[in-house]
Amino acid sequence: MFVSVILLWLCVWLIILQLKARRPKNFPPGPTTLPVLGNLLNINLENPLQDFERLRKSYGNVYSLFLGPKPAVIINGLKVMKEAIVIKATDFAGRPQDMFINDVTQRKGVIMADYGQNWKEHRRFALMTLRNFGLGKKSMEDRIHDEIRYTVKTLEQSVGETLRPQVMFHNAGSNIICHVLFGTRYEYDDKMIKTIVQCFTENSRIANGPWTMLYDSIPLIRNLPLPFKKAFKNVEICQNLISRLVEEFKKTRVPGEPRHFVDCYLDELDKKGDSTSFSEDQMIMYCLDLHFAGTDTTSNTLLTAFLYLMTHPHVQERCQQEIDMMLGGKDRVSFEDRHSMPYTQAVIHEVQRIANTAPLSVFHATTKDTELMGYAIPKGTLIIQNMMSVLREEGQWKFPHEFNPENFLNEQGEFVKPEAFMPFSAGPRVCLGEGLARMELFLMTVTLLRKFKFIWPEDAGEPDFAPVFGITLCPKPYSMKVQLRSKQ
Repeated sequence: MFVSVILLWLCVWLIILQLKARRPKNFPPGPTTLPVLGNLLNINLENPLQDFERLRKSYGNVYSLFLGPKPAVIINGLKVMKEAIVIKATDFAGRPQDMFINDVTQRKGVIMADYGQNWKEHRRFALMTLRNFGLGKKSMEDRIHDEIRYTVKTLEQSVGETLRPQVMFHNAGSNIICHVLFGTRYEYDDKMIKTIVQCFTENSRIANGPWTMLYDSIPLIRNLPLPFKKAFKNVEICQNLISRLVEEFKKTRVPGEPRHFVDCYLDELDKKGDSTSFSEDQMIMYCLDLHFAGTDTTSNTLLTAFLYLMTHPHVQERCQQEIDMMLGGKDRVSFEDRHSMPYTQAVIHEVQRIANTAPLSVFHATTKDTELMGYAIPKGTLIIQNMMSVLREEGQWKFPHEFNPENFLNEQGEFVKPEAFMPFSAGPRVCLGEGLARMELFLMTVTLLRKFKFIWPEDAGEPDFAPVFGITLCPKPYSMKVQLRSKQ
């Protein structure tokens, strides 16, 4: 009997050893793994950012975790980030193809598309289309200013009162990208946009919740009726809405005379036919990708900007002095004016640095067996960028842990951009909408500061700068008090 018990325990122990994830030879170090769970107990599934920083201090700027049986390498610091996504860019330019987000999007769209010919064709098409519709030209500025008028109107109606700016900034970001995608803006109570925003908001929350981490780590649970199933339904709702919109566009479309992104894509379909990666299903998910990316990051950065401008009134006032002096009697600001506004430029960039809006960027994957800082990284390994480790890296910034525009000014007061500033990531997978986002942030911030003074309400208590974790970080909801400036 005793021998049987011993043999049983030996068998159980051998099974556990087989189930335990093992690091390949010369793989980056990390904490001890557990069978099945890997390192899931080493991190807070609802917000792993502090745990990533803690583990970096223990294991260095390149370390590994197992999300269930799946190995992931977390990269930290400018030197490592540059080697991975700039110097060895193509080795690290893949996307993981076996995760929750891939299944939800049916492996369509542009954000999670794997590195290859299909992705290259779609990225080239998107960049060309954005250029043709005025990115970096006057016409895009006109579109942004058209939407800013509605933001100004909302604020004018709230002068002397307090308002919550979350919906206002989100609607502005949404409408600017809608103008590019669909050639129109939508009223803020439009049912289609409200539905899309609601679905995106829910999916963002689900995608960063513990159920999704378990979905990615333990494939056996994927078919169970758990909370992550709602995300699939939300995407289906959005696809149907965009599909109906596309059918309406087809009725009035003139081939070769595109009015917006969708028309351009349909023209491309006409040219390429069926023997291509281009398809209507792909286009619909592409539009959803661009709408989400073009709305969430910009609106959350603007929310961060005005939170810090209200709570640092001396910074707001200095911006306004520079804006008044440089714009003089001009009717409106242009993107070119940024070159004559070094302090305002520094403030906007410092907001982006401190906001860290995309804290883990978008997950990468290795496209081949490669090396990083002397470690062996097999093909298909999940790569997670800890952006805070760069945007607040000691030695890269004058004031790494505080909000201070001096991080972007030299001794002569000129604007400078340190190498460690990479909120849009870098390399071939750098954010597609970087140019549009930079233009929106500058034009919106300068226009509003020129006309209004923003004040932290006296009865609002102490400001809470700790952001809410998600695919993007955003400030906790807050209120602002608005006054017209006496000097216009």
